Amino acid sequence: MRNKVTKAIFPVAGLGTRFLPATKSVPKEIMTLVDRPLIQYAIDEARAAGIKEFIFVTSRGKGALEDYFDHSPQLENELRKKGKDDLLEILKSTNMDSGAIAYMRQHKALGLGHAVWCARRLIGNEPFAVILPDDVIAAEKPCLQQMVEAYEETGGNMVAAMEVPPEKASSYGVLDVQEDMGSMVSVKGMVEKPAPGTEPSNLAVIGRYILSPYVLKNLNKIKSGAGGEIQLTDAIAQEIGSDRGVYGYRFRGQRFDCGSKSGFLQATVAFGLSRDDLRDDLHGYLTGIMAAERAAQ
Repeated sequence: MRNKVTKAIFPVAGLGTRFLPATKSVPKEIMTLVDRPLIQYAIDEARAAGIKEFIFVTSRGKGALEDYFDHSPQLENELRKKGKDDLLEILKSTNMDSGAIAYMRQHKALGLGHAVWCARRLIGNEPFAVILPDDVIAAEKPCLQQMVEAYEETGGNMVAAMEVPPEKASSYGVLDVQEDMGSMVSVKGMVEKPAPGTEPSNLAVIGRYILSPYVLKNLNKIKSGAGGEIQLTDAIAQEIGSDRGVYGYRFRGQRFDCGSKSGFLQATVAFGLSRDDLRDDLHGYLTGIMAAERAAQ
């Protein structure tokens, strides 16, 4: 009987420098995509996948992130008095039960591997998920839920993967594929940010992982890797060849890199157009802009 994946780590200690000056006072993870902060999309995806324990690896200045998941009695009472039950339900969906959420501090920015390692005592000897909130994935069935269902067949370690243009592969962790089985690939190697022209494939690792606790033991032994940081990729790669194995999962859905301004804007448009209450106005506006541009040419 395979252990169920019920714990997830959310590494949210980054400074969000690409979004300055906004992130001078607002953690990047609570910047809003349409009307929900980035972190809410990640939480909703985790819940859909059966996650029960949420572990946030934070840093100084992230108090607003912690407050976001707290109850807001005054606001709830106001909405109740005014009969705004629909807004009250939306608000309730952002609350987290006492004990469901834990916060760990990453005191030095030593990389994703180090952030995951910070949560090791809360993970113990269980499989766990890692979700990077910057990667927002629009999908009919949430990405992590797809992975959990595939993991029930394979066990071991699994990373979300997608094809990227070869010239962009050097920005990602890239898989060296042993066997391609369609939505699933078995992995014989992983390279973090390969030098251009040296990438073993164009199958890149995206910010969703299901990992065995052995990865945490590997992180215990790792010195700094690419960029002087402790790379999660290196710890996962050590599992290749073990009886647990490493798999890449080609998820069904569209990924937006909300760690970049252009990706955030693209996600805003895509998610806005997917909303019944916003689609017509937004589509009309965009159509008007395009028509004006064509007329100007």
